[in-house]
Amino acid sequence: MTLFEALAAARQHIDRLDARLLLQYASGCSHTDLLARPETELSAVAYARFAESVARRAAGEPLAYVLGECEFRGRLFEVTPAVLIPRPETELLIDLASLQLQHRQSPRVLDLGCGSGIIAISLALECPAAEVLAVDIEEPAIAVARHNAERLAARVDFRQGDWFAPVAGERFDLIVANPPYVAAGDPHLALDGLPWEPLGALSDGGDGLACIRHIVAAAAAYLTPGGSLLFEHGYDQGQASRNLLTAAGFKAASTYPDLAGLDRVSGAYL
Repeated sequence: MTLFEALAAARQHIDRLDARLLLQYASGCSHTDLLARPETELSAVAYARFAESVARRAAGEPLAYVLGECEFRGRLFEVTPAVLIPRPETELLIDLASLQLQHRQSPRVLDLGCGSGIIAISLALECPAAEVLAVDIEEPAIAVARHNAERLAARVDFRQGDWFAPVAGERFDLIVANPPYVAAGDPHLALDGLPWEPLGALSDGGDGLACIRHIVAAAAAYLTPGGSLLFEHGYDQGQASRNLLTAAGFKAASTYPDLAGLDRVSGAYL
């Protein structure tokens, strides 16, 4: 079967772009190869790999899991079903964190619930003066994050444990987090490939604010004077997040919108 024939067959079941990306992944060819040499024959091994990946995508499995990687801020990160797929909205958290760090000398940064490591690794690469630590409760997630840091030559100290437990007694200039914030039973959990992603990284099993409450209540004990906390949350959780920050003694609680104009990140300082 030729590249052209394989692509045409796949497009009967999945999106055109997905089909092309999966064909490139399975065959090792480039987009240019597909355009310039569509008559190239696929090997039996490549076709079998392609057919399997098309079947997985047609069944609803997210493209990133099928490919095993996803681009974020211009870098390729390994992703597995043990971690959430990176989303563009999280770039706002990194942008805000970078602004917090740019005028500090040798700041210490803590990333809570690091997953694939996109936040910690991005900050380590974009703010090289920072000492970055990252925590996740799941060992498979830590393994993915460590591998990503090695691939991208990022210096991050990864620790396994529940929220602040692995950094007991330590202080940081900035704490960042993208915690589970989807409420249990939210209909979005059944849409857009989310059933394939780790539920515990998406939802706290309650009202969506349980993890945020815990982080906000505990963060002050792990921050230096003047230190800041920034965290991602749902589009309808901005006011609740600011209330929690103020009640915990933080100053200038603020919420920042993503590119769609939706509340996405809240933060404050001691």
